[in-house]
Amino acid sequence: MSDDLVPDELWERVAPLLPPRPPRRHRYPGRLPADDRAALRGIVYVLRKNVSWRDVPAERTGCSGVTAWRRLRDWTEAGVWSRLHEVLLAELRKAGLLDMDDCAIDGSHIRALKRGAHTGPSPVDRARPGSKHHLIVDRHGTPLAVSLTGGNRHDVTQLTPLLDAIPGIRGVRGRPRHRPGRLFADRGYDYDKYRRILRARGITPKIARRGVPHGSGLGKTRWVVERTFAWLHQFKRLRIRYEIRADLHLGLLQIACSMIRLRRLRTSF
Repeated sequence: MSDDLVPDELWERVAPLLPPRPPRRHRYPGRLPADDRAALRGIVYVLRKNVSWRDVPAERTGCSGVTAWRRLRDWTEAGVWSRLHEVLLAELRKAGLLDMDDCAIDGSHIRALKRGAHTGPSPVDRARPGSKHHLIVDRHGTPLAVSLTGGNRHDVTQLTPLLDAIPGIRGVRGRPRHRPGRLFADRGYDYDKYRRILRARGITPKIARRGVPHGSGLGKTRWVVERTFAWLHQFKRLRIRYEIRADLHLGLLQIACSMIRLRRLRTSF
């Protein structure tokens, strides 16, 4: 079975975080449950190829798409992806690959084909149903926190929730790191109220001013968040939201962010 979808580096970090399976019944135990790694392979296949769950090729992944969807549901509800997020950030910090002195924040619209939580009329898509990915990254574009909202939510409303979502990042001796030194943002975040909030948290705001001609120089640092969105959209399932359940779409988004973090770890050794 090919493991180009779930390399050993990913599986070694995910496996300890998975919840234990319920014990099988002694009488009439039924069919053996699918292997967890095969289920993760099916999830990643959907994330990368954007096929429907029923079209997941069992001969390549080792399990059916229905089983992969159920494991995605169960593992998302168990908080596996949030814990994986913390593990990888700690490894990056320990390796000296995380630079939170300068961070950047932005949001990106996607179309939502089915209604559900965190959808709304998108102002950039003729008021069709849409959602928004919100992202904060370090200087290198490593995702620190991600969130999902309706397409009609303003970017600035997710500034403090994203900062709150950054976990205490361990990996070195001393206090865990949980806030940026400076935060770069575009004109959509140009509100004095939020500048005061950032300063109260010990964060220096670097936010472009509305009405000021381009050329402030902030883009030299802020562009990394746009590049990270481009990396995320290489996972075809994230270009359009197909999941009705917002938590499952967010789970897929978190998996993609973790794979980006793992890629940085892998290419730096």
